[in-house]
Amino acid sequence: MNPPAESNRRILVVDDNRSIQADFKKILTDPRPAGPAGAMEAALFGTAAARPPAVRYELDMAQQGLDALEMVRRAVAGGRPYAMAFMDVRMPPGWDGIETTSHLWELDPAMQIVLCTAYSDYSWDEMHAKLGVSDQLVILKKPFDNIEVLQLAATLTEKWNLAHQLQVRLAALEHTLAEQTRELRAAREAAAGRQTGSPPA
Repeated sequence: MNPPAESNRRILVVDDNRSIQADFKKILTDPRPAGPAGAMEAALFGTAAARPPAVRYELDMAQQGLDALEMVRRAVAGGRPYAMAFMDVRMPPGWDGIETTSHLWELDPAMQIVLCTAYSDYSWDEMHAKLGVSDQLVILKKPFDNIEVLQLAATLTEKWNLAHQLQVRLAALEHTLAEQTRELRAAREAAAGRQTGSPPA
């Protein structure tokens, strides 16, 4: 997998309710969010001209778990994985959000997941039993505020990007160490050959 070099702001919304999908789209793609988020921006940054540019998210929508699985499969295969997903817990008649999350993590273990639920379908212990203990899982209770969605999107996409940068640096370090080890081994073999009077291998 070769994730994009630029910051990954790709988000998958998995919800069988199209009005909820529309809410996510409005919250995450409106450059001047209304409601609590807009009020908070105004309080923090003053006039619109003084505000920093809005983060641009790339959203895709799925209504069922199987659809989401196929979208994630294509994203990973194409080298453009999703940084995170907002996942509804109840999506009859197919997989629920817990089962869908389990399948998505098999394809893309780095994906951050926000489980969105208005019900107590699962206790926290049951979620851990099904998904394991993970720092990539967050619960968002419905109905949610715009600012909660914005905060989670900003935090979790940035977390994905930092983790990816660390992976890239570790891979580069491992490559450098492997090269240096090969060069050292070759130098030792050459020195040993000179000492014995035989040509190096």
